[in-house]
Amino acid sequence: MRRRNVFDVEALRLLDTVARTGSFTAAAARLNYTQSAVSRRIAALEHRAGGPLFERLPRGVRLTPAGEALHHHAQVVLNRLTRAEEELAGIHGGYRGRLRVGAFATANVALVPNALRAFRADFPEVELVPIEGPSGSLLRRMREGGLDVAVVSDYPSELPYEEEIGLVELADDELFVALPRDHRLAAEEIVDLRELREETWIEAPPPGRATALAAACARAGFAPRATVRIGEWTGKFGFVAAGLGVTLVPAIAAYAVPSDLVLRSLGDLAPRRTVYAALPPAPLAAARALVRLLARKAGQ
Repeated sequence: MRRRNVFDVEALRLLDTVARTGSFTAAAARLNYTQSAVSRRIAALEHRAGGPLFERLPRGVRLTPAGEALHHHAQVVLNRLTRAEEELAGIHGGYRGRLRVGAFATANVALVPNALRAFRADFPEVELVPIEGPSGSLLRRMREGGLDVAVVSDYPSELPYEEEIGLVELADDELFVALPRDHRLAAEEIVDLRELREETWIEAPPPGRATALAAACARAGFAPRATVRIGEWTGKFGFVAAGLGVTLVPAIAAYAVPSDLVLRSLGDLAPRRTVYAALPPAPLAAARALVRLLARKAGQ
């Protein structure tokens, strides 16, 4: 006798909605169900799963460990189905549907917006969904089916290896040092990194991982002083402008540097990073088209 599939798509969609809203009532409103219908469907799903998927709280619900495991797989399935629908729409109707585009923060200064503007002019019927995040988290999200294309880089540390994801190199990006205009080295065209050995560096390195800054300083014969951990670029620029330290700024983000700072090359000791476009194993035609535009804009 053929065994019936335990988890149907609607059950997984309901699980995902309850997990995201944290409430049977909120999930019912979002999916146009009654609250009692949601309760019954979740109870039936828990019976098929072999145990509780949600812990009932005085206000709302939260996933049990079993629920978290099933929710992870549900997200992968639902993302893949959404992607399949969009790919079929593109096949049957040209470039249509949605394109989920991930990028790290400084790629969104100029490179990605310029490429998206050109893409929108060529393919106006494709809905663009920009998503910002660190490169490592973007790759993980792509592996789970949540992104169609992403712009990632190996800064501040190496990219995690993702076997199923293809990388297309877009640019070799030099990292400049940002200094306040009244800094003693601000008038120099090229700053020797060794002249900055006593500076405090503003950065937010991933815990326990080697960084481009540490590697560059090691080549220069010293270790950087204790850093001030600031992740957002506006915050980094504010700290540098206040004379509280210096920071590295990628060339592709130079447009975002405020006028009270200067960027200076570190010459032969300058750290560099590689910027890539990442694609899933079976990329959408629209994603491949965007990668071609990204490569063109990166080369300008």
